[in-house]
Amino acid sequence: MNFRRICVFCGSNVGSNPVYRQTAESLGLLLAHRKIGLVYGGGNIGLMGVLADSVLAAGGRAIGVIPESLMQKEVGHAGLTELRIVKSMHERKALMSDLSDGFIAMPGGFGTFEEFCEVVTWSQLGIQSKPCGLLNVEGYYDPLLELFDHAVREGFLRDENRGLVLEDRDAKRLLAKMAAFVPAAVEKWIWKVER
Repeated sequence: MNFRRICVFCGSNVGSNPVYRQTAESLGLLLAHRKIGLVYGGGNIGLMGVLADSVLAAGGRAIGVIPESLMQKEVGHAGLTELRIVKSMHERKALMSDLSDGFIAMPGGFGTFEEFCEVVTWSQLGIQSKPCGLLNVEGYYDPLLELFDHAVREGFLRDENRGLVLEDRDAKRLLAKMAAFVPAAVEKWIWKVER
């Protein structure tokens, strides 16, 4: 698969470990050099701002999508290729998905977790078939991956759906996994009523 644009979910803070900032800078350069456009939350703070600045500094394209209510909190990035201001978080996520060929989550907080899990759920339900990858910087996502494995062991998640979450600590390897991703057959949902 050749990616035109990839959506990256990441923190509005830079985190406590300098490697998070370094990884955001490296990912931005990688996307720009591969001529893959960035779609992201539109802020100029935290890892979001670092990533967008890195893409732009290397001559790449960066599209931000931000709700009106977050323009002040996340401080909309004024130097983007394009900044789309939307009405709601729901509209934000739908547009980010429409604009993107795949999704990467870098370290972040609740918003990052929620956005990533939502697009994986869309894949599980057959709403989309785009690759979803965790850039597992310094093992940041190890606890989340263990939770997913625990859900499989406990019978709440099927192995084939667990396979929808791609992961690597290296951005180049993660992009290769995403490019090679072939979604499993869409699960047929049969609702049973027990009497």
